[in-house]
Amino acid sequence: MDSEPRAAGPGDNRGALAGAYDLTDDQREMLDQVDRYARDTLYPMAQRMDDEEWWPEEAWPGLGEMGFFGIAVPEEYGGLGADLFTSGLVAQGIARWNNALALSWLAHENLCLNNIYRNGTEEQRRRYLPGLCDGSSVGALGLTEPGAGSDALGSMRTTARREGDHYVLNGTKLFITNGPVADVLLVYAKTDRAAGAHGISAFIVEKGFAGFHVAQKLTKMGFRGSPTGELVFDDCKVPAENMVGPENGGVAVVMSGLDLERATAAPICLGIAERALDLSIEYARTREQFGQPIARFQMVQAKIADMYVWIETMRTFIYRVMAAANDLEKGGGGRGEIHKLTAASVLYAGDVCNRVLNEAVQIHGGSGYIWESEINRLFRTIKLLEIGAGTTEVRKMIIAGELLK
Repeated sequence: MDSEPRAAGPGDNRGALAGAYDLTDDQREMLDQVDRYARDTLYPMAQRMDDEEWWPEEAWPGLGEMGFFGIAVPEEYGGLGADLFTSGLVAQGIARWNNALALSWLAHENLCLNNIYRNGTEEQRRRYLPGLCDGSSVGALGLTEPGAGSDALGSMRTTARREGDHYVLNGTKLFITNGPVADVLLVYAKTDRAAGAHGISAFIVEKGFAGFHVAQKLTKMGFRGSPTGELVFDDCKVPAENMVGPENGGVAVVMSGLDLERATAAPICLGIAERALDLSIEYARTREQFGQPIARFQMVQAKIADMYVWIETMRTFIYRVMAAANDLEKGGGGRGEIHKLTAASVLYAGDVCNRVLNEAVQIHGGSGYIWESEINRLFRTIKLLEIGAGTTEVRKMIIAGELLK
């Protein structure tokens, strides 16, 4: 699949998909395919997911059957054999119609599945990737803890000690996307307390392992239906062969994964913002005040124009960063230009999505303030986009740190 975006030529006018970086035919076909599937199949689930924090089990095998998992994983393991850019387009297309499933997709696809492919052994790949790619297994990442958020590595308290052919894990993970429904989890624990952040290792944990259980499912303000929970490891026995990477080598796995997460989280902001603009245009055309549609009022027109410009500049930056992240080598990330770019991408995307949704609710007026409205559902997602994958403040620290080296 041709992965490098090409520059748009003069006179190109392709609506929401056009930008400073145009898409190849293969990329455009993928985005259109995801958009159609998400609109027809995933969108009808969105309201119930938001109302009830309901997890639609049938959605996962359906996404797998469509080939929307394992985008950058070779076909021999059940994947599509494409690239990270294509993966970001899948996130964008799903987020337009069901942002909660887009978040769960991200945790499964990038934080678990792709991390195992990039860092796992051949045996680990052949054991776990096919089920994660076909949707028969749900993946998650276990990193954040009750006392370790932005300082997830330095303050980590979950431990793993070697006992024969097993490691024994003890600790708690919190705010884990997909945690309550995950079959396969990539979990980080300290194997050398004295080494601090450099004494962390990564492990593949299956939900049936003795000593592992879900303590609680959390109720959220936004992205409702994407299950988030607290996980407990109480003398949880994990086979030694389930360690991903070398002992005490978890930092490289974490940092590479976080850079790729940021590159593919930003398109979720783009998809949400695109939907918000469409809803706002539709509402402005149909809502009448003072005997005419509010779309005729210049202040409403100005808001819509601003939203369009913000989205298009966001699209350009996101696509540029996804293209730059395409060739991130194994063990790469966590430093240098790509570290700065991915932090900047999700920082800007989260900020712009906030601005777009704020104006969208303003255009909708009272109806936008009602919980059950779609624009309200989208508005309630935006704060997480400034917190997850490193807070806005941490993203700024990363950018400044790289610039000032």
